[in-house]
Amino acid sequence: MLKRIYNDNPSEKEIDEVVNCLRNGGVIIYPTDTVYGLGCDINNKKALERVAKIKGIKLKDAHFSFICYDLSHLSEYAKQVSTHTYKLLKRIFPGPYTIILNATSKIPKIFSNKKKTVGIRIPDNNITREIVKQLGSPIVSTSIHDEDDIIEYSTDPELIYEKYSHQVDMVIDGGYGMNVASTVVNCTDDDEYTIVREGKGNLELIY
Repeated sequence: MLKRIYNDNPSEKEIDEVVNCLRNGGVIIYPTDTVYGLGCDINNKKALERVAKIKGIKLKDAHFSFICYDLSHLSEYAKQVSTHTYKLLKRIFPGPYTIILNATSKIPKIFSNKKKTVGIRIPDNNITREIVKQLGSPIVSTSIHDEDDIIEYSTDPELIYEKYSHQVDMVIDGGYGMNVASTVVNCTDDDEYTIVREGKGNLELIY
């Protein structure tokens, strides 16, 4: 199913349909403030396994990020951060950043075998944040890559649907995506942040 949702004013009915899909173990492709993402409810093992299969990896080896609505999910999935780090998160979220933090034991068991860190995203995208808000738990995020030699990420939702319609339950058309991924920052050390990947986002906000 290809579903058009407008970022400026997401329809509550449309969001409810997406949330019901996720609660029933669905896998979706959705817009963010950077590239399109592939994901599901982080608490559904079978759905997570489907996402890993689509990406061509084993779930135990996956490095998926968690899309959250706001910082309230931090205490559940990430260990307590310093005031310094918390101020950073307040500065950059919602925004095009993925922050790596030390994980708590509340990470779903399927991730917890060797997972000591967690990647957190709070994208500046009303569609995705409303989905997470209504769902009541984060969704997994992993980028949709393009097979083109020049374009790294797929940006056209209709072409994404053509490619993935037989593998996912829903593709959300939120308009054209970007071809620049999020900036990834390792914040596991409160004293020194490390840029893991430079993408969209203002690095001056981090230092």
